[in-house]
Amino acid sequence: MGIMDTDRTLPTNTLIFEVRRDRKLVERFANDLEGLMTQYGLSDVEKKALREIDLKTLAGLGLHPYFLPQVSRLFKGTGYNHNESAAARLYASKMLAPGKT
Repeated sequence: MGIMDTDRTLPTNTLIFEVRRDRKLVERFANDLEGLMTQYGLSDVEKKALREIDLKTLAGLGLHPYFLPQVSRLFKGTGYNHNESAAARLYASKMLAPGKT
């Protein structure tokens, strides 16, 4: 799950890269995730992992490590990110071993 495992052809990489840079796409992510995933050509496995916020599966598929916390921010907001923010807690709950959050 390191940077060398990134799959540059993975549609989720393109989706997250573009969504986090475009306010209209952020709104679409929140309101029409299914349509957005279809538009970007995500596989069924990618769609399921994104719906479930399954960061470990996304990492295993080749999502760039930088984008993993970005996914949690897209679902939980980007305001005042700190270790106790909803996005940080979501990321920790998905990526750390049980009992380490």
